[in-house]
Parts: sequence; C-alpha cells; structure tokens
Amino acid sequence: MWILRWLGIIHRATDEYEVELKGMRRMARKRHVVESVALVLGLLCMAGGAAAQEVEGALDTAASMDDAARRSQANIDQTVDEARSLERQYSAIIKEIDGLEVYNALLQKQIDSQNQEMADLNRSIDQVSVIERQVTPLMIKMIEALDQFVELDVPFLLEERRQRVAFLRTLLERSEVTVAEKFRRLLEAYEIENDYGRTIESFKGSLEVDGASREVDFLRIGRTALLYQTVDAEIFGMWDNAKREWVSLPAEYRNQIRAGIRMAHKQIAPNLLLLPIAAPENVE
Repeated sequence: MWILRWLGIIHRATDEYEVELKGMRRMARKRHVVESVALVLGLLCMAGGAAAQEVEGALDTAASMDDAARRSQANIDQTVDEARSLERQYSAIIKEIDGLEVYNALLQKQIDSQNQEMADLNRSIDQVSVIERQVTPLMIKMIEALDQFVELDVPFLLEERRQRVAFLRTLLERSEVTVAEKFRRLLEAYEIENDYGRTIESFKGSLEVDGASREVDFLRIGRTALLYQTVDAEIFGMWDNAKREWVSLPAEYRNQIRAGIRMAHKQIAPNLLLLPIAAPENVE
C-alpha cells in the first residue's frame, strides 16, 4: 500500500507539472519538479529496490516529457517570432505599394502632359515649312523697301546705311542662318532707322562746297533737318530734300547751327533752335 501511495504521489506531481506547463509558468514548474524529485528521492530511500526502479522509470518519463515540453515551447516561440517578422514585412510592403501607386499616378500625369507637348511640337514643326515660304518673300519686300527709303531719305550716314542694306541682302542668301535670325536682323535694321527720327546727332564728314571738297560738321535733327557748317564756320547750309541738293543759308543761322552742334555733343543743355524747316507736304 505504501508503494501505491508513493506512485500516487509521483503521478500527482507529474499531473501538476503538466498543468503548469500548459499555463507557461516555467519557473514555477521547474521549482515544483525539483520539490517532487526531492520528495520522490526521499521516498526512494525508504522504498525497496523494486519500487525504486519503478520510481526511477517514472522520473525518466517525467524528464522526457519536460524535455519535449521545452522543445515544443522553443518551437512555438520561434514560430511566433517568424509570424511577427512576416507581419512586419507585410505591413512594410503594403506601405511601399501604396507609395508606388501614388508615384505612378503622378508619373502618368507627367507622361500625359509630355505627350500633349510632343503633339503640339509636331504640329508646329509641320507648320515651319509653310511659315518659311510665307516669311521669305516678305523679308525680300522689306529689304527692297528699306533700300528705297535710304536712297530717298535725307542723306546722312549714307554709306553706313547702304552697307547695312547690302548686309541684309547677303544674309538672306545664306542657308546656314535660320529664318528667325534673318528676320531678327531685318527688324533690327528697321529699328535703327526708326531711332534716327527721334535723335539729334552731329558728325564730321566731307562735302563739296563751291566746287571744292571741304571738311564740315554735320548736324542732323531727327529726319527734319540736315545742316552743315565748315570747320572754320565761314560757310553753312542745309539739305533741301525737295530739290535733292544742298543750299546755302544766310548768316543769321550761323549761331543757331553752332548751338545745335554743341547740343548734339552734349556741351550745352537742350534749347530751342530757330532753323529753316520745310513745311510738311499734304498727303491725299
């Protein structure tokens, strides 16, 4: 009977150990096992040889179960860790996918915009040849008009202005120069001619006076008047565009011409000049 009691005690210790193993209370379980083993060893000291062998077998079984429980718990812990790692990876991938979807949507909008720009550029390229065929005849007419204007205008800086027209003719024949550059230079020449009408200028030159070539100071007041005065200030006159010739002026204009030349050189402040200006013609 006492042997059965010992075995009952061993079985109760084993059952309690299994219950505590399921509750994940490892430290308490180990302490209980130690106490149970101590109790069993005490009983073994009191028991005979056959009972001791049975008790030892039961202890071996309990130890095997303990090892199996430890291995199972280790496997469970590893599985939980792997599951949590996979969960974190899944969350990171989901966030990355969301970001890529937003980025792809933005890229698609940019691609659509670039496709529209390419279509517009292709239409513009298709129209370039048409524009060139229309602009080139226009530039030829503008150069011819500029040439005629220079020849019919007041003859100031005549050589410089004629060279500018000749340069434009040569530029128009050059194939390596773009149509846009040719048109820009043509508009620049027109702008220069337009500026002449808003400025006052004095420059030196030579002029045939009384059958002899004389060094003179020219005075240009816009396109309204072109006057001259010899270096010694003895002879002075103006250009008569209606007659297309130089005419002499009376002595009363000597000081006015001299003052105009000094104004053009910014030697004196601008002031009113009394000069013989031809009245504008009526245009019908």
